Amino acid sequence: MKGTEVIADGFGRIREVVHEVVEGLSAEELNARIDPAANSIAWLVWHLTRVQDDHVADAAGLDQVWAAGGWEDRFGLGLPAGATGYGHSARQAGTVRVDAYELLLGYVDAVHEQTLRFVRELAAADLDRVVDERWDPPVTLGVRLVSVLADDLQHAGQAAYVRGVLERR
Repeated sequence: MKGTEVIADGFGRIREVVHEVVEGLSAEELNARIDPAANSIAWLVWHLTRVQDDHVADAAGLDQVWAAGGWEDRFGLGLPAGATGYGHSARQAGTVRVDAYELLLGYVDAVHEQTLRFVRELAAADLDRVVDERWDPPVTLGVRLVSVLADDLQHAGQAAYVRGVLERR
């Protein structure tokens, strides 16, 4: 199995976990916070998808699905155009509200499709391309993609935990 196939498989697993967590939830469940400072499932999934969209589009030289696909307007969150949730306070995270799980999963699936199209076209040597020189050592495409995978899996797991807490209430 090639490294790019492993990365594509990882992104597929994120999508699977997110679908398992989100499908069938009501707006109340999507937006519930288990305490006033906790993140909702809606915020966690929106955020992990926004980060993937932002980072992959940047590395691939593509437009973000969020703006190009009209998702920013469909969500109507009133956040700054480039907002990904990074650095959000508890109050800001609470403003990310989703009325239907289908909207959230539509965005997840659109970003997943763009990510897979990009990753599947990569050669092994492409993973060594430097995509961010602000770090020492500079960040390669491979490191950036693994970083997104790790962050997304953490947030997907957090969302699964929140769903479990909500189901036990």
